[in-house]
Amino acid sequence: MIDRVLDIYESLVDRVIVVVHPSLAKVMATHARTTGRLIELFVQETPTGMLDAVLLPRESVRMDTISHVWITWCDQVAIRPDTAARLAALSVANPHALLVLPTVRRRAPYIHLERDRHGRIVRILHRREGDSMPETGESDMGLFSLSREAYLEYLPQYARQPETGAATDERNFLPFIAWAAAHGDVVTFPCLDEIEAVGINTAEELALIESYLERRDAATTG
Repeated sequence: MIDRVLDIYESLVDRVIVVVHPSLAKVMATHARTTGRLIELFVQETPTGMLDAVLLPRESVRMDTISHVWITWCDQVAIRPDTAARLAALSVANPHALLVLPTVRRRAPYIHLERDRHGRIVRILHRREGDSMPETGESDMGLFSLSREAYLEYLPQYARQPETGAATDERNFLPFIAWAAAHGDVVTFPCLDEIEAVGINTAEELALIESYLERRDAATTG
């Protein structure tokens, strides 16, 4: 999965940082050497949540001159290259936006981006946290482009008093979307295919995505 994710973004990013659980650090380091990929590894020693994980490389990022930080989950392997390319284009076209992300409309959403009457995202609902979910909702796709300022300044500011999951008590990253929308511009755009948003957490999802990618790869090469 990690190789496919890195293949998607290889032509679009300049540096790759992977945050891993301590039990996977040696395996990932060995794999990176075997494949010849240039990867910086950061180990999240305590599983306090995705927010803390994505902030681990902050000082390393600060020392660079990058304009944007992209964040994605390693199981989001179905993102289409043209969706990634559009994310890059919109990030450049909206230099003052704190955050740019693709979204998807889907039935029985796991995550829902709640908007006000002006279209601004005001709240993030999580099924696993026990929130009441709509029958059809708008979800993120596990892919985000943060401006340099958003990652280095706004995200740490949010992290000082973040929302924690009502059920999991984790320090979640996703509520930052609504927080950012209250402090600046957040740009969203629709994905091309609902299946792009499927992360792999079950055997059924693995089979679904494997079949989808086989068909897509065959159509591309054919």
